[in-house]
Amino acid sequence: MNFQAEGIFRINPENGEEEHLREQLNSGIVPNDIDVHCLAGLIKAWFRELPSGVLDGLSPDEVLECNTEEESVELVKQLKPVESALLNWAVDLMADVVIEEEYNKMDARNIAMVFAPNMTQVCLCACTFCVYKSCPLQEIAETNKIMWDPIERQPRIWMFYAVTVP
Repeated sequence: MNFQAEGIFRINPENGEEEHLREQLNSGIVPNDIDVHCLAGLIKAWFRELPSGVLDGLSPDEVLECNTEEESVELVKQLKPVESALLNWAVDLMADVVIEEEYNKMDARNIAMVFAPNMTQVCLCACTFCVYKSCPLQEIAETNKIMWDPIERQPRIWMFYAVTVP
């Protein structure tokens, strides 16, 4: 995957292109010329379309009150193993994107802003039509910070840092 593509995970593919690629992949066909924005859109859609969101097992209040690395460690421990593994994979992916920030213009805040809504199916603001303009989920994304992971020797998104630490 070309993590240097500007706006990766933020730019939407052409109309119908994502659905066409989904159909191809679901049929076992892997095209040679996959548009990175299309693939990124499918990754977000995959998380969004899970039967339950990766973060749905966490209390929204506890997530919003999580302010330190220690608190995030404890919070992430509450996830079931499958959700923890999925979160770990997503965080690794987001870290890979952030490493190429110079090219893709996607810093930790930007990638968190576009990825966070796909990690839950619970509308944290309890509105009838949430577009995440004033949703606490946006606040979660906005407070993410980047920190250096000394074990993996790469940046990690702070809020989810604990998932990747053994």
